[in-house]
Amino acid sequence: MLERTTQNVKWDQPSGEPEVCPVNSHNEWDPLEEIIVGRLEGAVVPSAHPVVSCNMPGWAGRLQKLVAGFRFPQLMIEPAQRELDHFVHVLEKLGVIVRRPDAVDHKKKFGTPEWSSRGFCNSCPRDSMLVIGDEIIETPMAWPCRYFDTHSYRAILKDYFRRGARWTSAPKPELTDDLFDPDFRLPEKGEPLRYILTEFEPVFDAADFVRCGRDLLVTRSNVTNLSGIEWLRRHLGPDYRIHEIESRCPNPMHIDTTLLPLAPGKLLVNPEYVDVSLLPDIFKSWDVLTAPEPEPIKNEKLLEITSMCGRWLSMNILMVDQKRAIVDPHHQGMVRALEQWGFETIPVPFLHYAAFGGAYHCATLDVRRRGTLQSYF
Repeated sequence: MLERTTQNVKWDQPSGEPEVCPVNSHNEWDPLEEIIVGRLEGAVVPSAHPVVSCNMPGWAGRLQKLVAGFRFPQLMIEPAQRELDHFVHVLEKLGVIVRRPDAVDHKKKFGTPEWSSRGFCNSCPRDSMLVIGDEIIETPMAWPCRYFDTHSYRAILKDYFRRGARWTSAPKPELTDDLFDPDFRLPEKGEPLRYILTEFEPVFDAADFVRCGRDLLVTRSNVTNLSGIEWLRRHLGPDYRIHEIESRCPNPMHIDTTLLPLAPGKLLVNPEYVDVSLLPDIFKSWDVLTAPEPEPIKNEKLLEITSMCGRWLSMNILMVDQKRAIVDPHHQGMVRALEQWGFETIPVPFLHYAAFGGAYHCATLDVRRRGTLQSYF
């Protein structure tokens, strides 16, 4: 019989020796020890849905509806796969344990009594799972095409659970029409932000949150509503504080191209999306680092492919520890800025991966970092 005898240790160890919980991550910068990296196998263009098209330019949304459910062409898959394989190799050379989800055929159809969909891809574990200390939380995502996103990670999640991790799933959303504003449109210049989500039920993507120990930062977006933020606030309880960051992005989705803490006392911000004067008072003692203007992507076809992620994907970096940052060498302005701020950069080409949801921060879930829960404010 399995019996848990000590917090954060493996159950029923044959040797009788307790094992430290494999899940332990409190922030974005402690020394990285274990990480989950996504996959591209079986990827298909996501099924047409307002929560997908609202985050694309108009022409891209119309094209997406025409090709929804089809497999991505090899001319997109192959260069992204080469980049992904190299990225995994770099992480392993740095001594990081890399875990990968199962490959999935996303062309299969699934649904509920209310709707049906095909999948997308399991390229971005950052969206569907949130690590808070020794707990992994499966998030209630607003994307029908990603309703079963975490199933490809179940072997990993069950392994972590057996070895002492806490494993939580937020309430599965219904994703009926009541959750989505039928009159949604992108705001005109000077108009207040609009969001496609109503408050019908709690939904959020984990990628709309970043962690600074006992403090979490979040942006309300087209995949995260106020009810979702409140659900996480109540779930975590009084030991944690959640601070909402106002974003000026006209179609906000995921915080890691808006604002990213790089180390204690150093906050990278997007000058287009963030009014520094409106940052929470907790950052008064921090150095606020303004992200440099991203380099344009000269290849027009590649620019079209990456447009759904936005040009500020240059900010989507991964910290190996407080000093070392993995960054795309195409964005030399970001490379130079990081080095001027005292960081060591590790160049890893990754532009083609953007078509599948993002860059290094999106493509990963840092499961274990060597550190303890602290307050940095």
